[in-house]
Amino acid sequence: MRQKVVVLTGAGISAESGLNTFRDSDGLWEGYDINDVATPEAWHRNPKLVQHFYNLRRKAVLEAEPNAAHRALVRLEEKYDVTIVTQNIDDLHERAGSSDIIHLHGIITKSQSDVNPNLTYPIEGWELKMGERCELGSQLRPHVVWFGEAVPMIEKAAEACLKADIFLIIGTSLVVYPAAGLVSYVPAQARKILVDPKAPPVSGISNLEVIAEKASTGVPRAVNSLCL
Repeated sequence: MRQKVVVLTGAGISAESGLNTFRDSDGLWEGYDINDVATPEAWHRNPKLVQHFYNLRRKAVLEAEPNAAHRALVRLEEKYDVTIVTQNIDDLHERAGSSDIIHLHGIITKSQSDVNPNLTYPIEGWELKMGERCELGSQLRPHVVWFGEAVPMIEKAAEACLKADIFLIIGTSLVVYPAAGLVSYVPAQARKILVDPKAPPVSGISNLEVIAEKASTGVPRAVNSLCL
């Protein structure tokens, strides 16, 4: 039986593909205030603005390409049972070829019903237009978890972490909850590897190795060591 590898990825892995997938230190995301584009209240207040914002993000995602870190993770499947848990809303893991991906915060290439988040649909191209409706007649919105909304996939992610023999953390500061709390579900004896050039001091995590490199070099290094 193959060992279980769980990979938690954050903004750092997508940044090297040219995507700013989370807010900057000034509280802005691509020049927009988070409260104006990434909350349920913003959607109800100005749905056209929110739709426009995510259309631009989707266009950028479709123009981006998986980088060496995304591709390296695919190689792990040759030897391990791999589940990727990502905080990112892009589809770069899928396009790189990884087969089991849990999107904690949704995926921007899909839409969802405004009244039933379980009704999701693929988006053709980059633009989701006002007036496009689900089968219930409600406006379609991006399939993205906004601030203030529940994270429906967190339980599935936690279940995967409970089974991890190896836990690989890439490009995330471990400060964004509930995703940051997933490490507490990983068995104490599991091997843990953190890849981040700005890795913060981490205490209380057993068997932790730190590779203080950017994802495109640190992840292939980690994968090579695991696949020896």
